[in-house]
Amino acid sequence: MNKIFVPLYSWNNGAFIMIVVFALVIIGLIGALFLMMGSSKNKKD
Repeated sequence: MNKIFVPLYSWNNGAFIMIVVFALVIIGLIGALFLMMGSSKNKKD
């Protein structure tokens, strides 16, 4: 029986683009978290 080599991922199916999009989403979430942390200061008038 022939053994078929199946890679876990292939760079030909846009994996690089998906990695870049995922990285941008993570950076956006971290940025939103820092914005919310910075805006939670109590303002006294």
